[in-house]
Amino acid sequence: MRVPRLSLAVAAMLAGGLATGAGAAPPAGPEAGIGPVTKLPLPRYASLKTDRVNLREGPSKDHRTLWVFQRAGLPVEIVGEFETWRRIRDSEGTEGWVLHSLLSGRRTAIVNAGPDKGPEKASVSLRAKADDGADDEAKLQTGVIGSVKSCTGTWCRMIVALPNKRDVDGYIRQNRLWGVYPNEVVE
Repeated sequence: MRVPRLSLAVAAMLAGGLATGAGAAPPAGPEAGIGPVTKLPLPRYASLKTDRVNLREGPSKDHRTLWVFQRAGLPVEIVGEFETWRRIRDSEGTEGWVLHSLLSGRRTAIVNAGPDKGPEKASVSLRAKADDGADDEAKLQTGVIGSVKSCTGTWCRMIVALPNKRDVDGYIRQNRLWGVYPNEVVE
C-alpha cells in the first residue's frame, strides 16, 4: 500500500505491450559502481523535479506506467542508467524507469522514525544543534520531506517547510532519514 503522505498515486495502466525497436537491452537489475551514461556513482540519490512523474516498466515511453509520483522533491535512488532513462527506487522499494530530465540533483530526504517506533517514537526531533541534548526546533512526523543541506556521517542539517509556518532549519540524526546513505558526508 502506498503511503498517502508521500502523495503517490496509482496510475491507470496504459494499453500496450513492450516497446519495440532495435538497440541494446537495458540492464535487468540494479547496477553498482559507475553509471555507463553519466559516469556518476551508482547507486546515488536524487529527487523528483516535478509534481507529476511517470514510473515506467521499461526505459521508453512505450512501456506501461506503473505509478505516477505526485510530489516534487521526493527523494529517489538511481540504481541504473540506459540512454536518457534512469532506473529509480523509492523509499518503499518500488522500482521503475523515468526520463533523466524529470530528476534533480537536489538532495532531499524523508524522515523515518526507525524500527523502534512506538507512541514515544512517533516523531523525530529536528535539533537546533547536532547534539542529542540540543533544543528542538520542531518535531517531525514519519514521512516529512526536507532539503538536505549537509551531512557529517552522523547528523544532517535540513530545512523543512512546515505548513502555515516559517521554514525550519535544524539537525537530525542521519539514521532517521531515507535519502542519505549511512556514514555519507554531504557538503
